[in-house]
Amino acid sequence: MDFLDIIHTRRSIRKFACDPVSPELIEKILRAGMASPTATNSQSWRFIIVDNRDTLNEIARIHPYAKPAADAPLAIVVCGDTSAGHAPEFWPQDAAAAVQTMMLAARSLELGSLWCGIHPHTGREDAFIRLLGIPGSVRPFALLIIGYPLQPFTHEDRFDEAKIHHNRW
Repeated sequence: MDFLDIIHTRRSIRKFACDPVSPELIEKILRAGMASPTATNSQSWRFIIVDNRDTLNEIARIHPYAKPAADAPLAIVVCGDTSAGHAPEFWPQDAAAAVQTMMLAARSLELGSLWCGIHPHTGREDAFIRLLGIPGSVRPFALLIIGYPLQPFTHEDRFDEAKIHHNRW
């Protein structure tokens, strides 16, 4: 599949088969995330793989938009280490770049994904810190639910020339 097709057919998937995702595919997704750009090459992202059914169910309970985690085989919590690198204030951008790259990697592997925001909602952050034992300098940024989709990948052209400005607003 051509890279632009991967981009244009990536969708937020909310229905997953219960089939497990192999460790090899999980590693490919994580490698893609770690290939993402970071401010000052800080590589501040950190990842928590969640495949324990009880933990996935608890995630579905504590996050208002993560109900699909209850049926998915896998979630990855993308975090940022605020003590990493020379520009720690950019950890959210680092984490966001990793999430997007991981979603595209998942799509290229015929896996679906759903990005559920954690940061900057402090209540959500605190709930994930408690649930997953995240250390003090690390902040949870997003939950990425991953699995084999039970809904189709479709193409929707979202190009809107009215949102583009040239040289000036």
